[in-house]
Amino acid sequence: MVIAIVFFVIAGAAMVYAGVSQRAAAPADDPGAYLRSLDTDLEETDEFAQLLAEPFLTRVLRPLGTGALRSIASLLPVNYRDEMRQKLVYAGWATKYRPEEIITAQVLLGITGFAVGLGYVALTAPSTGIAILMLIGLPVIGAVYPNVRVTRQVRERQGQILKDLPDTLDLMAISVEAGVGFEGALAIVCEHFDSPLAEEFSRTLQEMELGLPRREALQNLKKRTEVPELSNFVLALTQADALGMPIGRVLKTQAAEMRTKRRQWAREKAAKLPVKILFPLILFIFPPVFVIVLGPAAAKIGAVFG
Repeated sequence: MVIAIVFFVIAGAAMVYAGVSQRAAAPADDPGAYLRSLDTDLEETDEFAQLLAEPFLTRVLRPLGTGALRSIASLLPVNYRDEMRQKLVYAGWATKYRPEEIITAQVLLGITGFAVGLGYVALTAPSTGIAILMLIGLPVIGAVYPNVRVTRQVRERQGQILKDLPDTLDLMAISVEAGVGFEGALAIVCEHFDSPLAEEFSRTLQEMELGLPRREALQNLKKRTEVPELSNFVLALTQADALGMPIGRVLKTQAAEMRTKRRQWAREKAAKLPVKILFPLILFIFPPVFVIVLGPAAAKIGAVFG
């Protein structure tokens, strides 16, 4: 009986999560996607044919997933949803997932972890400590994992932006000094780089092409990334644009400064390596060395006193 209950709980959670994850991504505020949709000439099909073309899980489980999203969204604090939405923007996943989907995944994985822990306790009858650990630890791990995954993606993306910033600014400075305008320099960067920073510059360029002022487009770039070095660059570029300073000189200065900061960042990471390597050294290297060096001596001492 317990096995059946655990099986149905896990199956239900998997079905709801599949319905949520297979759902088409919500339309995002992406001017580039809108322009691409205008240029795409798709053959018109009736609604029934479009429904049949979708996968089975999408057709059958989408209503269940949408209902779960509505139910959970009504119970969530607004601040938590806004924080998760901002994290998805920083991670570059705003067009793929909604905050309600991530939070729904947290709830479903928490329920699944509790069901697995309950089934393990019911089937194996472990000790009290292990039972408490399984019943509490597995749900906590399942509920925390999606948030940890998004946070990790945010850090990785910000690190990639920081790493590519000096080279990008060098190319922009060279392009501007060669007579290309600022928008043209952004286009050259987007053409020659394939990175999160190039994607953000591409979106900024699209916003300016749609009529958004350069200042507002750069401020949106700053809000979407939250990288301090990129924010300083946006601030310097905005001030230079307001004061009428040559953009090429500003780009060259910022590129040199970013390169110096990247060198300092690399030295800082290198200085942290001895401390980080100390823990695996103590846990995995010293014990075998002690066994090899002191083992024979300990055996002889034991034989003498034995």
